Amino acid sequence: MAIARIVSLKALVNGVSPSRVLLLRCRTLSSAVRDYSASTSPPSKAVVYDQHGSPDVVTRVTELPPVEIKDNDVCVRMLAAPINPSDINRIEGVYPVRPPMPAVGGYEGVGEVHAIGSAVKGLSPGDWVIPSPPSSGTWQTYVVKEQTVWQKIDKSTPMEYAATVTVNPLTALRMLEDFVALKSGDTIVQNGATSIVGQCVVQLARLRGIHSINIIRDRAGSDEAKANLKQLGADEVYTESQLEVKNVRGLLGNIPEPVLGFNCVGGNAASLILKFLKQGGTMVTYGGMSKKPITVSTSSFIFKELTLTGFWLQRWMSTDKAEERQSMIDYLLGLCRDGKLNYELEVAPFDDFHTSLEKAMGKRGRQPKQVLKF
Repeated sequence: MAIARIVSLKALVNGVSPSRVLLLRCRTLSSAVRDYSASTSPPSKAVVYDQHGSPDVVTRVTELPPVEIKDNDVCVRMLAAPINPSDINRIEGVYPVRPPMPAVGGYEGVGEVHAIGSAVKGLSPGDWVIPSPPSSGTWQTYVVKEQTVWQKIDKSTPMEYAATVTVNPLTALRMLEDFVALKSGDTIVQNGATSIVGQCVVQLARLRGIHSINIIRDRAGSDEAKANLKQLGADEVYTESQLEVKNVRGLLGNIPEPVLGFNCVGGNAASLILKFLKQGGTMVTYGGMSKKPITVSTSSFIFKELTLTGFWLQRWMSTDKAEERQSMIDYLLGLCRDGKLNYELEVAPFDDFHTSLEKAMGKRGRQPKQVLKF
């Protein structure tokens, strides 16, 4: 009562009604609350690991406290993020580049702008963005990073493709463009053709009028896998056992010998690539799923004059190619929106993370690429 009386007296002295004073105080308090909430992110639910090891053992889902949103920061509410083999390798501690621990898993994804710092231009709440280049820590509900990390994308893009466009489709595109000047009518050969990169190679090659020879592993469901790749535009699909012949070139018919090969398996599967390549051809290695070494015959170097090289997307991303990278991502997303680029995915709720992780680790047989939906 005394406080109300003092307010009333001060208001009357200053010629302002008590109700007006209280309204102004409420507005001031409301503004203060808005300013405070805009300066920090909401708490974030995240997949965290404190040590390297098997991901199904060392990861846990926990809640992280709010993070300050600085002037140049953007707070993004994540919509979806995939589980890539490289994510698993980072947690295992075997990938060349690893974030300091404790760390949040994930490397790419798509999100919606939740809040922006005072100095941010060109982005607004509600915009869709992806980390470009990819950035660690996408397996959480809210991510706060500087504006330079985020690339705005078209919101009409299917969410699951927006979440996965950078690591695999961009690898396929760069390998088709960076090593040999391919032209319509040329041929490429690849192993690991059922992978996301492999599926993208088939479709991007077809759009350029380039033939593709595809090698897959011998396992249950190989006939279905062949049919799926043919539907995407593959010219030929062989299991490794079908290529246990002396002259694989006799299988090509009217298709020209490949000038370029992509290897993500190693071991015998890499040797099959070398058998297919024409004289002077190039094999690009971008993975080693079998964990077996590549064995090359002396004649492959001396008489066939083959070139063997490697590709690592992260190294390419680290160069000064921001505009080119953004342009290529927009191009790939455009293909996805037009239905000209698609690949096998399984979208699962974030609450089912550990089930999706087991699938991604191959503990439940062959499974599609796992995409977490937040």
